[in-house]
Amino acid sequence: MYISTPRRPPGVDGPCPIRYPSAMTAPNDRNATSLQRILDIMARLRDPAQGCPWDREQTFATIAPYTIEEAYEVAEAIRRDDRAGLRDELGDLLLQVVFHARMAEEEGSFAFADVADAICDKMIRRHPHIFGDGEAKTSAAVRGSWEEIKAAERAEKAAATKPGLLDDIALALPGLMRAEKLQKRAARVGFDWPEVSFVLDKIEEELGELRSAIAGKESKDRLADELGDILFGYANVARHLGVDPEDALRRCNDKFTRRFGFIERELRKSGRETADASLEEMEALWQAAKKDEK
Repeated sequence: MYISTPRRPPGVDGPCPIRYPSAMTAPNDRNATSLQRILDIMARLRDPAQGCPWDREQTFATIAPYTIEEAYEVAEAIRRDDRAGLRDELGDLLLQVVFHARMAEEEGSFAFADVADAICDKMIRRHPHIFGDGEAKTSAAVRGSWEEIKAAERAEKAAATKPGLLDDIALALPGLMRAEKLQKRAARVGFDWPEVSFVLDKIEEELGELRSAIAGKESKDRLADELGDILFGYANVARHLGVDPEDALRRCNDKFTRRFGFIERELRKSGRETADASLEEMEALWQAAKKDEK
């Protein structure tokens, strides 16, 4: 089977027929049936006359928080190496895609098939070394090609809308993640510290400004601004070190939860709760928890 992509990758001119592997020419009946089943279930839930009252009253805005939450639960199942959990969480995330697509279809914007076709076209367009005449022998080469194609796509959009370099970085991303993406994008045009030591110096400067704002009893808005500068700086440190700041914070959260649980268990051995213990006693148990981890 041959299919030509609607838009050619940069550097590829004229027709670029693509041969799919033979396995892709005969869709798996179970996959097709299961996908149609969830689409039918969502259509039934959203039916104006006989659908579910809760599902019918939802909007893109009310569903969006659930979509973000489900994506994080997928990541958590992966972190736990929990395949059964991953299967369930991926189903929950798929439901979010189907839910949004159904609402869009009801208002005449697009349908689920349009969502699937759009990502298929994008994946073909961004893999010219697989579906076209491009060449990439290493992961680094693939990444470079991917970024070039994305840049060309942004330039194409810019011809009509003239967006800024950072305009297409989603506002809804978690703060640390968005900070890292903003910094990466700016770094592509040379707006970046040459090495991590400069970022650490900047954080020290920002800490001083926060201390001054606290001492001066500044407004909550001013304190939030100063604290935001520090967090932005730490996201920059993570980027320079090649560390995912969201993952680093999740690891710290897990560590805090684990050590606090140790405090609770130790106190309960003597029939007490954390509310019955002094700060000094809990700090001593915290240090014991740290030693217990080594």
